[in-house]
Amino acid sequence: MGSVAVITGSAGLVGSEAARHFAGRGLDVIGIDNDLRAYFFGADGSTRPVRDSLEREVPGYRHEDLDIRDRDGVLRLFAGLGREIEVVVHCAGQPSHDWAASEPFTDWDVNAGGTMHLLEATRLHAPEAVFIFCSTNKVYGDRPNSLPLYELETRYEIDPAHPYHDGIAEDMSIDGTLHSLFGASKAAADVLVQEYGRYFGLRTTCFRGGTITGPQHAAAELHGFLAYVMRCALAGREYTIFGYKGKQVRDAIHSQDLVRAFDCVVREPRVGEVYNIGGGRQSNCSVLEAIALVSEITGRELQWRYDERNRIGDHIWWVGSNARFAEHYPGWRQEYDVRRILEELHAANLEHWQA
Repeated sequence: MGSVAVITGSAGLVGSEAARHFAGRGLDVIGIDNDLRAYFFGADGSTRPVRDSLEREVPGYRHEDLDIRDRDGVLRLFAGLGREIEVVVHCAGQPSHDWAASEPFTDWDVNAGGTMHLLEATRLHAPEAVFIFCSTNKVYGDRPNSLPLYELETRYEIDPAHPYHDGIAEDMSIDGTLHSLFGASKAAADVLVQEYGRYFGLRTTCFRGGTITGPQHAAAELHGFLAYVMRCALAGREYTIFGYKGKQVRDAIHSQDLVRAFDCVVREPRVGEVYNIGGGRQSNCSVLEAIALVSEITGRELQWRYDERNRIGDHIWWVGSNARFAEHYPGWRQEYDVRRILEELHAANLEHWQA
């Protein structure tokens, strides 16, 4: 075995994109995924079909049905691979605000504990590897809701004079805010990843993503916003808007654009780095705007209902700034916007989501 990429959550949206990308670069890919997503979200959330396609289609892909909460199992795998590991892409996690509150121990053990196991295994057995962590903009808690926002017909927007008008930067504080248990467990993992860079010198990078999506997204109500809106339209399901009049804004980045950012870091790694990454001003929409776009693309009016209770820790407006990443990696380009993402979701999933 030559150079190895270890990818956790390899059958998920970002993990599978990363597996295909790094296999295409000639690395042997070890995918770690035990389909815990089906436990979180039911059959809609299962990643098994993606795992099957990776095993069929990707040369040099080897699947490990391993739970990252299994400390001994993780250490054993990394000890066996040793310094052949060139990159660790850590995408596995419990990704839902709402679900975390139902099983706090599970959420913590997966998001914080699992990340610790992977970091220590990397330090002990592959200290020269590049370690990339899929963090989240939820590490900022509901701090973005304190920004000077104003209401338009279909969305909230930020004061044009505010420094974050072009996107929220990494200098936003994570303190004194409501995070949700999910946001707290991911913030703990994020800080651990930074610390293993700064304290031990590992080549670690945190990507604090907004909405990440793409055609491989196993859309479920509690996770996968744009994909789930499209799924509801095609399947004839009613969609529920939670709070903020449906005018809450999300930026959205395609998994391919994100994995190209990973590749930039692998080629020119840094230590203990943190980046907000997302659709930014190029690719963002409100829930109402997403519903309108999906109805236009599918030719079907999506039925929805409104629940005035917003999700705990939810953002009213999130448009992240990619400026810091673009400054460090000027060769990176973002190719997708929301319409193109939704059109691709429609084309890729029409047959098996359609009612």
